[in-house]
Amino acid sequence: MAQPRVAILGLGIMGVGMAGRVLSAGFPLTVYNRNREKAMAFASQGATVAATPREAAATADIVITMVADDTASRDVWLGENGALAGARNGAVLIESSTVSVPWVRELAAAAVGRGCELLDAPVTGSKPHAASGELLFLVGGSASVLAVARPVLAVMSRDMVHLGPTGSGALLKLVNNFLCGVQAASFAEATALIDAGGLDRQKAVAVLTNGAPGSPLIKIISARAAAGDFSPNFLLRLMAKDIGYAQAEGARDGVTLQTAGAALAVFKNAIESGRGDQDFAAVIGSVPRG
Repeated sequence: MAQPRVAILGLGIMGVGMAGRVLSAGFPLTVYNRNREKAMAFASQGATVAATPREAAATADIVITMVADDTASRDVWLGENGALAGARNGAVLIESSTVSVPWVRELAAAAVGRGCELLDAPVTGSKPHAASGELLFLVGGSASVLAVARPVLAVMSRDMVHLGPTGSGALLKLVNNFLCGVQAASFAEATALIDAGGLDRQKAVAVLTNGAPGSPLIKIISARAAAGDFSPNFLLRLMAKDIGYAQAEGARDGVTLQTAGAALAVFKNAIESGRGDQDFAAVIGSVPRG
């Protein structure tokens, strides 16, 4: 059987690695990015570069988006020359961005209206995982549609978890990032207290990271802070966005995420101090004193 034709829309930190994996596996690939220069880097490797999302989707069997937020996702799918208008009848549409549950459900309904089916399949992992094909897809939608998409998703991932109906993947991704954000914010405040109390930060952080608080996430961000390396694997401002989406989802479901509110305040302060486009580990050192 011929390999499915794939379109990837959005070549940011994650999309670049995902597109590279799809292309290296031999799938016919079309790419689209608002900044066309980023997309042109794939042309020399055999990918087709589309001028619009609609053009990218027009010949694809599987269309994958990886963009920043609800607004960007809505624009790439439903905006002028959006992908949904160009999608072929029977195409599988995959929203891998971290977006809100209501938007995913709205998009799924719009996809059905075009004779397509949507999977919400956000990922865990960051820039190096995308480049090495070690993402984990959290999938909501039809199991039979996932079976169709599985060969393509497999080259980008270590696994796929089918969680249930439309919106399930989006919800768990928000839970995942909310929990990560709370850990990062609390560690930022912990290091601020360590510094304010005059402790040796290196010794104190070693105790924390090698003890009960030392989750894999805490170990990663503490190492990046110690090295002063905040080159982005996952943007700080996007972590703030995800915590906000999780908080809103909790409110819709009658659950008050009090720690989300506290963590979001820490991240907003970091953004105000100019750290929004750094890696989210830059929240460490952003807690004000006095």
